[in-house]
Amino acid sequence: MREVRTNLSVLDQNAIDLTMPRISEAGVADYIALLKPRVMSLVVFTALVGYFLAPGHAHPVMAFTSILCIAVGGGASGALNMWYEGDIDALMTRTANRPIPRGRVTRPEALTFGLVLAFFSVMTLGILVNWLAGALLAFTIFFYVVIYTIALKRWTAQNIVIGGAAGALPPVVAWAAATGSLSVEPLLLFLIIFFWTPPHFWALALFRNDDYSRAGVPMLPVVAGPDATRLQILLYTVVLVAIAVAPWPLGYFSAVYGVASLILGAGMLYFAVNVYNRRTGSAALRATRKLFAFSILYLFALFAILLLEVAVRAILPLVW
Repeated sequence: MREVRTNLSVLDQNAIDLTMPRISEAGVADYIALLKPRVMSLVVFTALVGYFLAPGHAHPVMAFTSILCIAVGGGASGALNMWYEGDIDALMTRTANRPIPRGRVTRPEALTFGLVLAFFSVMTLGILVNWLAGALLAFTIFFYVVIYTIALKRWTAQNIVIGGAAGALPPVVAWAAATGSLSVEPLLLFLIIFFWTPPHFWALALFRNDDYSRAGVPMLPVVAGPDATRLQILLYTVVLVAIAVAPWPLGYFSAVYGVASLILGAGMLYFAVNVYNRRTGSAALRATRKLFAFSILYLFALFAILLLEVAVRAILPLVW
């Protein structure tokens, strides 16, 4: 008698056999989903801030080309991530409807799609803009796919901490595209996103703990437990708030940014303390969800203020 498979995915494993050859059923929407549009939107927005915060005149065509290449590179990273994680995506409720677990796209198709996008985004940015930006984009894709997805995610609870560097690099790439060099400002943006990533994703991991446990992904709540994760969220949030405020007294960003950073930072600390204090039942679940949601607003608002200041400085001379 055949041995019954006990490790069932969220999907009915009898419904789809991903190993059988077939004609591709993928549509445009499936390939768009491979790009991880929500993640790409964050990449594009932080890259926009990095590009327009850079000194000098931003040529519209060069700006569009740079941001487009960074966006496509981010999408390539998402597709390659889904290629490698097709097996564990099928085991998690949050990811079970992605194109590969649903059988809409095969893993080889996702791999080819991701590699093609990665190659053309890097080469286009290098040739049309500059090779420093192209090299940084290539490194970002490599770091996300090879270092984070393949080397870290399934092997260490520090996957998000180290792997977060990939998500923090888009504004650095954009600054390099605008200036052909690097400076302190893009590194400050990098540090803000880098220290924002752990509390943001650990909040998600707390209320998706069963998903990660079922898939065997060693996220911090799975390995160290929820209470240890809550402490780490609080500690990283304290560091994040300090780093986010620091550019103001250091003279890199304005007082408007500084005051807004203090207010938003107080909100982040409030929700992080709430997560730390509320540890059981529905109250704990609500606390983690609120922190996760507010963390998105926090990062968006910080970068939006910087972008708004750039726009105001550009418009004022035309008005006055």
